[in-house]
Amino acid sequence: MSESEKLTKSKDVIAYLAEQFPNCFSLQGDAKPLKIGIFEDLAKRLEDDEKVSKTRLRTALRHYTNSWRYLRSVKTGTERVNLDGEAVEKVLDEHQQHAAEALKESKERAAERAKQRKTTDTKSEEARTKPKRREPSANKAARKPKPARKPAPKLKDVELNSLSVGQQVQVKAGNRPMPGTVVEIDKSDVQVQLANGLSMKVKAENVFVKQ
Repeated sequence: MSESEKLTKSKDVIAYLAEQFPNCFSLQGDAKPLKIGIFEDLAKRLEDDEKVSKTRLRTALRHYTNSWRYLRSVKTGTERVNLDGEAVEKVLDEHQQHAAEALKESKERAAERAKQRKTTDTKSEEARTKPKRREPSANKAARKPKPARKPAPKLKDVELNSLSVGQQVQVKAGNRPMPGTVVEIDKSDVQVQLANGLSMKVKAENVFVKQ
């Protein structure tokens, strides 16, 4: 297979997944919450498929589960599905809460970007129509403070020997902690399944519990 035939854009990979697994992935309408750990199932099913690499697959899956349409589908009690569309488990309260917070923050970022674009367009129009009469106060009015972000939950450290398989924990893998479930403990590493369906291995010092 040539390089040109490989899927390199997330939207193309997602469209391919919807074609291969129509009972699991969708491009329009209501999305279905995905089984936790579904990336491993996808990697196994598509291990001989040269159209998608694991890296592109993981990126596309992250885009899919961070979309507004998907985040709105993560409701407590809703059934998560596997690749064949079969119900395998229910969405927990904390997973709905995490999805709601992620959706709110994503919408706030989108609104802020739209406001900045509008401000830029306004400035450009003023520069074209009134190049000699710029009002300095207009710049100040445009620079509104960003909305305050909801504070992250208070966390406390845990000892590796106090963790157990199946325990609900918080994982620091970016700017905000994410809820997850311990699935394996190996020396100083902890394998955790995140609420969005991805699985990752982290060091014990990056695993916390809520105070």
